[in-house]
Amino acid sequence: MHHLADMAISQLPEIQSLHDHRSLIRIPPEEDIPLTPRVERLIDTAPFRRLSRISQLGLVSLVYPAAHHTRFEHSLGTYRLALLSLDQLSSDPRFQQLVDTREAGIFLAAALLHDIGHWPFCHPIEDLQLPGVPRHELLAEHFLSTPEITSILEKDWQATPGEILEVLNNHSGKASLSLLNSLLSGPIDVDKMDYLPRDSLHAGVPYGRHFDRQRLLGNLCVNQQGDGIAIGEKGRTAAEMMVFSRYVMFSEVYWHHAVRSATAMLQRAFFRLHTTIDLAELFRQDEKGMVDHLRRLASSTGIEDLVEGLFGPRRILFKRLSQYSLLKDPDFYSRLARRPYDWLVRLSDRLAERIGQELGCPVRADDVLIDAPPVKLEVEFNISIHYPGEDCYRMLGDVSPVVQALAHTQFDDYVKRVRIFLHPRLAAESSGLSIETFLAEAMDDIGQA
Repeated sequence: MHHLADMAISQLPEIQSLHDHRSLIRIPPEEDIPLTPRVERLIDTAPFRRLSRISQLGLVSLVYPAAHHTRFEHSLGTYRLALLSLDQLSSDPRFQQLVDTREAGIFLAAALLHDIGHWPFCHPIEDLQLPGVPRHELLAEHFLSTPEITSILEKDWQATPGEILEVLNNHSGKASLSLLNSLLSGPIDVDKMDYLPRDSLHAGVPYGRHFDRQRLLGNLCVNQQGDGIAIGEKGRTAAEMMVFSRYVMFSEVYWHHAVRSATAMLQRAFFRLHTTIDLAELFRQDEKGMVDHLRRLASSTGIEDLVEGLFGPRRILFKRLSQYSLLKDPDFYSRLARRPYDWLVRLSDRLAERIGQELGCPVRADDVLIDAPPVKLEVEFNISIHYPGEDCYRMLGDVSPVVQALAHTQFDDYVKRVRIFLHPRLAAESSGLSIETFLAEAMDDIGQA
């Protein structure tokens, strides 16, 4: 292999591998991932192989039983789209001027390794914002800094773990790295281009597959400022459809009420247990290791029903007692959405007392769960569209009636609900309760967060 400084981006061995078909790995749906020797060395490391034992969607498989695909599969799919996007952009004069060949190689390695820091059920646990729980970006730094990966990055990619993290986290302030970061983690990026159709495929629903990836990839270009990705005019409709696909996947899959029941159960169990856990050790485990550890800790405790209902021999999910949306119930929604998790726990404790008084039977604190949109907001879905005939850029939200509402209002408020879940042993007895009255009283009792 020539020294990278002597190469054009199109001569990178990974770009060349798109056309020679020598070494391939197949993932659904009938996608071939071309492998070069240095890519093979990365995916055969222990930290990367760990991703093959962590499911991409975690608890979603309790509702959509085929959604068992792994972060390993998704990482390979994202890498393939990174290759295709780089192949497209390598002929763009502005991209060539901004990004050198070594940085392009670092981008490919970063795309492959972008989920390296994820632990099982990472996002629901992060949403709790508990002290001592690191963000997955910090765990990425740990795994990237292992001797096994560091030596491969330095020898094969002429890169350091810090440079991979700069592309992943966009902390450098350098225009070229900001541009590459937006291609990996922006409004329209290769990560979302892979996970939306992949999650949709494995869940068995059509919603995430109704946009034209080929059209998007073929219309990638550099934004006006030179620090991010834009889409050419001919890709506008594909971008609109991707925005809508993401909206519907959140509404129908990621925030399906039964998926959120399971999520609320896991979050409450983790909230009760986290002070007794060596978190640094737990988050380095694969999914089976973490589940086994949580089941051992919860055994013969007050939260055993929560953990066993998710991971035991029988699926027993909490039942939806009530739910509130921004449109139908703006008062309750606005008072409960994006509140600190410990405040929601105190509120549900008080609600459990009140329900117990009304029913005339014991209701434990952890028999009532409140699930609400978390403090952290989703990434907004707006991107600039390049109109070469007019030599100008316009924001997608300004030219698309489909995107305008999602770009100019809060995405979360329309796809997420506030829901109250109850232990199934209490569900039948509580069907006639005036839960809104109890909820208002409980909020008055504990005060606002």
